[in-house]
Amino acid sequence: MRHALRQTTVAAAMLLAVSVANAAACSADWPAYRTFVERFVSADGRVIDYSTPAQQTTSEGQSYGMFFALVANDRATFDRLVDWTRANLAANRFDAQNVQLPAWQWGKKPDGSFGVLDPNSASDSDLWIAYDLLQAGRLWKEPAYTKLGQALAAQIVKHEVVDLAGLGPMLLPGPQGFRTGDVTRLNPSYLPLSVLRALAHDAPGGPWTRIAENAYKLVKTTAPHGYAPDWAAYKDGQFVVDPKNGDAGSYDAIRVYLWAGLAAPADPLAKPWLAALGGMRQSIAQTGVPPERVAVATGTASGEGPLSYWAALAPYFKALNDERGLGLARTHLAAFDAPSPGAGRDPVYYDRVLGLFGTGFIDGRYRFDEAGRLVPSWRSAC
Repeated sequence: MRHALRQTTVAAAMLLAVSVANAAACSADWPAYRTFVERFVSADGRVIDYSTPAQQTTSEGQSYGMFFALVANDRATFDRLVDWTRANLAANRFDAQNVQLPAWQWGKKPDGSFGVLDPNSASDSDLWIAYDLLQAGRLWKEPAYTKLGQALAAQIVKHEVVDLAGLGPMLLPGPQGFRTGDVTRLNPSYLPLSVLRALAHDAPGGPWTRIAENAYKLVKTTAPHGYAPDWAAYKDGQFVVDPKNGDAGSYDAIRVYLWAGLAAPADPLAKPWLAALGGMRQSIAQTGVPPERVAVATGTASGEGPLSYWAALAPYFKALNDERGLGLARTHLAAFDAPSPGAGRDPVYYDRVLGLFGTGFIDGRYRFDEAGRLVPSWRSAC
């Protein structure tokens, strides 16, 4: 009897230990994320870019903040970010029955008041917000978020997707200002493969699979030397150099390598997408540093990219199974959270965002499956 009781007690203690361990895993702290929230997210859910005079908030910032909150299993912060976006960027028209695309820019106006600075929406942010809502609905079992994500995806199709002659459906950077005559301006970094796959899976009936295929064509065609441009254009049935920004590949384009590195290896476009971007790998192999800027038409590189470039490129090297490149990235990223020289200096918003995407991925905090769905590390323990 005593032996049986002792066995029962031991079993109960083991179950309790497993329960405690699982609870800890579900709420495992992510120090870099906590730093981001403390420094850049207000109490009411606004992601603030302090590097700008207007102390601006962008829909991009809100969308990335939601994603990181989901990876961190931080429902409270996610809810605040959604609520602030609804009230301030979408004029309270942000539910499944009545969805307005969020304004892309909000901040301090010339008269000192705060509000929307530009009502145009940014399609990359809209994609990420729809994605975040759909994944939150699935992972947290919240149907309201699923319905809102599907409704937002439908509005993106209605207002930000166009049919380009000779190509098919493509995502505009925003509803207004990107089509002049026969020229359509495009941004390769606005088209993450994983996000497009997830929308195809969770918002069926849309153009997302074809957009993913056309996005690959965009990247492959506009990167003749393996470097992605910040902007490109479509004219007379072909991709051409952007008439406004030229062929420069820099701070926008660095995300193209990041998104390529994050895609699930089983995705049929993952390897070809990476192969189209081989110039960055070759450049770093030769010089030891990522170039800050590249003239993509010639492959001429200049400058040295900031520390955050290494964060964006770490998943790229991991996907390529390039141990040397990944090792270089890890070495540089070890200093990412070190105190900056000079009083009062701190990494800016965009650097922190790239840092969270890159280090979170290579540290195993999240990944994407073949259907583009988010697989956070806490999911397996909860």
